[in-house]
Amino acid sequence: MAMLQHTLGVFINPDREWQRIRNERHSFIRVFLVHTPLLALIPVIAAYFGVTQIGWSVGNGGVVKLTAQSALWLCLGAYVAQLVAVYILGEYINWMSRSFGVADDAHQRHYEGTALAVYSSAPMMLAGIILLYPQLWVVASVFIVAACYSVYLIYEGIPILMNIPKERGFIYASSVITVGLVLAVVVLVATVIVWGSGFGPIYTN
Repeated sequence: MAMLQHTLGVFINPDREWQRIRNERHSFIRVFLVHTPLLALIPVIAAYFGVTQIGWSVGNGGVVKLTAQSALWLCLGAYVAQLVAVYILGEYINWMSRSFGVADDAHQRHYEGTALAVYSSAPMMLAGIILLYPQLWVVASVFIVAACYSVYLIYEGIPILMNIPKERGFIYASSVITVGLVLAVVVLVATVIVWGSGFGPIYTN
């Protein structure tokens, strides 16, 4: 229930919800496991259905779909990539916390870093429902909006969660977003490598 409340809260009133999240005392692994594996299923399930049942088209060409087995492996890879990316981002936020003067104890800093990564990634994962209709321009538009809101949540959340001045929080948040972009590039490069190794998508006839 708390997971749902916090997820909704960062959309309705982010500042108040970040303060509520800060006031909680959980382990970093609990906030990660209770939240991320479930939300990460949304884009995966939507994408599997979208690319196998609905398909997409490019220009005036016909509808393109993937085979069920090919889509399954690609979606499983995407699921694992989401979990790893959120976990690494949380670890980075925790690792950098002392450098930016976060005074909380080690346990609390670890929780706060993971919570920030988890809840700021929620818009991107929820936006994954659009993959039910995998048309490139629609998907790109929705994910751009979701990414912008995730960036906003990071800038708003760090000063509150870490209890540091906004000026310092801005620099901290900027470094976090930079790492997030690097992670995105790493995932894309890994995808290209995997596809080039013979594990790329297989299309239906």
